[in-house]
Amino acid sequence: MKNLSLVLFLLMMAGSTVYSQTDSASHYDQHLAFDPLFYPSNGNAYRSASGQPGPAYWQNRADYKIVASLDTAEHLVKGSVVITYKNNSPDALNFLWLQLDQNIYREDSRAQATTLVSGGRRAFTKGDELNSVDVVMNGVNTKAKYKVSDTRMQVWLPKPLPGKSGMLQLKINYSFSVPQHGTNRMGRLDTKNGWIYEIAQWYPRMCVYDDVEGWNTLPYLGAGEFYLEYGNIDYTITAPANLIVVGSGQLQNPSEVLTSTVIKRLNQAKNSDKTVTIIGADELSGTSFHPAKSTLTWHFVCNITRDVAWAASKAFVWDAARINLPGGKKALAQSVYPVESATDSAWKRSTEFVKGAIELYSKEWFGFTYPSATSVAGGTAGMEYPGIVFGYWKEKAGGVWAEANHEFGHNWFPMIVGSNERKYPWMDEGFNSFINGVDTKVFNHGEFNKKSDLQKIAPYMFNKNADDIMTIPDVMQQNFLGIAAYTKPAAGLDILRYHILGEERFDSAFRIYVDRWAFKHPTPWDFFRTMENVSGEDLSYFWRGWFLTNSKLDQGVTAIKYVDNDPTKGALITLVNNGQMVLPVPLLIEQDNGKTDSLTLPVEIWQRGGKWTFQYPSTAKIKKITIDHDHDYPDINPSNNTFTGAPLKPVPQGMSAADVINTYLKAIG
Repeated sequence: MKNLSLVLFLLMMAGSTVYSQTDSASHYDQHLAFDPLFYPSNGNAYRSASGQPGPAYWQNRADYKIVASLDTAEHLVKGSVVITYKNNSPDALNFLWLQLDQNIYREDSRAQATTLVSGGRRAFTKGDELNSVDVVMNGVNTKAKYKVSDTRMQVWLPKPLPGKSGMLQLKINYSFSVPQHGTNRMGRLDTKNGWIYEIAQWYPRMCVYDDVEGWNTLPYLGAGEFYLEYGNIDYTITAPANLIVVGSGQLQNPSEVLTSTVIKRLNQAKNSDKTVTIIGADELSGTSFHPAKSTLTWHFVCNITRDVAWAASKAFVWDAARINLPGGKKALAQSVYPVESATDSAWKRSTEFVKGAIELYSKEWFGFTYPSATSVAGGTAGMEYPGIVFGYWKEKAGGVWAEANHEFGHNWFPMIVGSNERKYPWMDEGFNSFINGVDTKVFNHGEFNKKSDLQKIAPYMFNKNADDIMTIPDVMQQNFLGIAAYTKPAAGLDILRYHILGEERFDSAFRIYVDRWAFKHPTPWDFFRTMENVSGEDLSYFWRGWFLTNSKLDQGVTAIKYVDNDPTKGALITLVNNGQMVLPVPLLIEQDNGKTDSLTLPVEIWQRGGKWTFQYPSTAKIKKITIDHDHDYPDINPSNNTFTGAPLKPVPQGMSAADVINTYLKAIG
């Protein structure tokens, strides 16, 4: 009777609304997927467990006063910088670390020694040449004791700099040759009207000292980008008078470097939603756009920033338009490019693209914080700095939009939200690629929008040699950097937004993350905790599967049965999860009667194991079931994502439940 009772119980369960099966698929372990021991530590006074800065959060500050000149005959930048450094940490500092990024171009640099033969530096210089380094503490100027190690410089202090608001100044005189091909970060381009100089990473910059690692001193090898302190930067550039200079921040002395005609046009652009020509292609051979002097000194100020960059050329065509920001604020969108680019309609739309991208980002996530946004066409193919980006001069329309959209997206990540690009490139490139997609869907009614098919790139994304997202960029294989830093994190955020949290909850949490960490230094854990706390979801399975491991996704449909073998009484559909990654299951169910349903099963179905059966209220035979009909998931085995309903097996005439039981008892003895 014990066996008979079991059979009767199973028969009753076959007619119930939902049942589960806990036997795991062959390559899936639910204990690993949903392990609650996820975060490395609990919150503390510096960083809350909720993902926000703690009550004792601190970060140091660096203000810069830079005086520089550009020698166009020698392609040389000479400068002097006074760095006012404030130690807000609780620690006394015996030494400071600075970045000397120009040393990457030295023949004896680590970057050169660790670069593949097929991808050399392309240009060599002597790097940063230091003429003097002084420390000023309590009004006393001391010649500094310092040591340069590749792209870093350690400065020993005459006495410890006290914590909690200790302050000093560093005075450094330096120079460097501008490389023609600056590893796609900076450089110079020769055009028919003269050189275009794109100048970045051009002054000694403070390394970050934080509560996570102390001094962050990873050498600059070219893949990982920046991690910098915030402050105000005041800088002047002295250059030949026939050069137009554009840079991060606000030009302080327009009347000294521009003619009244140019100033009038700029004022017109500041009040125009349409692009206004500031200097036309037909004006470059004359002298009407600059004062009659041999050299001019351009003065810029950029506040609450982590960096500045600039560009200079006598070959610039220049146009501009107004940017409309939330709360009635305004900024200036502008583009400078050579006549070779001006003949193509693409760069003529550059200012339109800059304006459109920044207005959309400001409305959706956080208001743009700089007074101007300048796009420069030159030899550098896509590089970002606060308020200024470098784009490739030969780009076509879609490329100019993509560069403007992507590079200015970086003004949110990592210019506003100051994450550590040296270690976590996905926190700038991945976040940025994600908001680029959101922006592109809206801009000009989706003019440049192309939907991604993640199923097609799944084999590459989950290649056995692929790096996971949390790998530092200098360790990533070059052919996987684009996937691990850009594509995969952006796709993951799309899935989180559209399939897990929904747009409203995701957007609310993401905005709060940006607001919490604007002009601060978040870690990945601060992001993870913020998204969970604001959305109200435990997302540890998602962070683990998508960000911390190279787990693969393989969901499938394996069976369709009907209650009492009657489609009008409901269908029992069996799903499997064969990979270690878990996600909700979006389904498209088509019946023979023409009825179609879309539904999503929550990720929690995989807490029971790798197989799940649920009841669907069918009213006719199911024609087809498809998982992820829109290809939003990178499923490595899409062949099992579709299941076509099999013909019904008729019940033999006269067969009863008692007959089934008796047949079973005979079979088992």
